[in-house]
Amino acid sequence: MTVTLITGANKGIGFETAKQLLALGHVVYIGARDVERGEKAAAELGARFVQLDVTDDASVSRALAAVDAAEGRLDVLVNNAGVLGAGAIDGPTALRAFDTNAVGIVRVTEASLPLLRRSSNPTVVNVSSSAGSFWAVTNPDRPEFGLPLALYSASKAAATMLTVQYAKSEPGIKFNAVEPGTTATDMTAAFGIGRKPEESAGVVVRLATLDADGPTGTLQDENGELPW
Repeated sequence: MTVTLITGANKGIGFETAKQLLALGHVVYIGARDVERGEKAAAELGARFVQLDVTDDASVSRALAAVDAAEGRLDVLVNNAGVLGAGAIDGPTALRAFDTNAVGIVRVTEASLPLLRRSSNPTVVNVSSSAGSFWAVTNPDRPEFGLPLALYSASKAAATMLTVQYAKSEPGIKFNAVEPGTTATDMTAAFGIGRKPEESAGVVVRLATLDADGPTGTLQDENGELPW
């Protein structure tokens, strides 16, 4: 059985990713900040729940200790938790955006590495965005060109760079970043855009189920590798 942990999985793309991986036979741990919402989501799906706030070191440590105690390893980590960081651009908003979207990846990944190294096919998927791609945001033909989300874009650029650097420093573990596509979730509600979360989750699932010889250190969408 493949053991998978997904952060921010009580709703949206994370929830649908959990649903699809469960259907493929994975043992899925739903990580969520809110215990009530996380437990409800896990019960609905038939998944397992761990309280996990990616901005809290102690919470992350407890969550991975729980997975370790129950499973002894981790095969797939999906760093999905994220915030939009929209509105006023100021220090507190910037700190929250980077703490969740970039530093959160570091916290969870570092806590997960000992468990991932025990897997026969360890895989990490970081849910990033082409909004953090220099190629996309400077291309007038791309929707990211006019996206007014400086903090989100900058923190997702950091998320993709972390992916590349982890792929270099941990050659025994596949690290890939994913652009899941514009999705109708709580984060995008104000824009009134996006496709169904289950469609975007399929992109995440593809990278979460790579063979042992799959790619690493890439940013990909549903059509393959993206420049960034």
